[in-house]
Amino acid sequence: MPEGKYAIIGLGQFGSSVARNLAGLGAEVMAIDRELELVDLIKDDVAYAVALDSTDVKSLKSQSITEMDAVLVAIGENVEGLLLTTVLLLEMKVKRIIARAMSEQQKVILQKLGVTEILLPEDEVGKMTAEMILNPEIQSFMQLPDEHEIVEVLAPKRTIGKFIDDLDLEGTFNAEIIALRRTHEEVNALGFVEFRDHLIRHPKEVNSTIQKGDRLVILAKKADIQKFIDINN
Repeated sequence: MPEGKYAIIGLGQFGSSVARNLAGLGAEVMAIDRELELVDLIKDDVAYAVALDSTDVKSLKSQSITEMDAVLVAIGENVEGLLLTTVLLLEMKVKRIIARAMSEQQKVILQKLGVTEILLPEDEVGKMTAEMILNPEIQSFMQLPDEHEIVEVLAPKRTIGKFIDDLDLEGTFNAEIIALRRTHEEVNALGFVEFRDHLIRHPKEVNSTIQKGDRLVILAKKADIQKFIDINN
């Protein structure tokens, strides 16, 4: 399990979700918000939950914030609170600061302040949702530099029953299948059938054909992935 101390400032839906997930992974989490009601909602799920004004440097110092391995500033609509809190953390030389931006403008401001780790979760979710609406075959994707993506695609009809080498993705589409996700029926300890996903790494080395319901994890440029989907459906 991971070790370390982490502070989450701002306990809206995003901040509280990150705090709970970090705690669930075994991290020591301090959850901070100026609203007592939000602090009360999370106090049983994290190591510490504190109601304070993060724009008050004395309040921050009283919580030994500089001892944290990382601090996530997840303040939402209160732009002034986001920026003032971030400036204080920078002045206090917190070793790692991660800030959530609500817009590209906020991202630019945070960059100019000196923050190097900036999240735009709503933007990422928006891109993913748009991609999935346009292409129902796409289950998830990750944007990479130089127009590349890692995309999880439901195996197209014409690929069913074929070996990965038969598809010649590298030659035809300049793409690579880096993994394959397959669902298996398994019987649990109570005797009930469950469906569990398993990841097949280096699928080219596995002597198995693509099955209906398989999801192909592909690394390629967006245009080449779309070409692969269009041709094989």
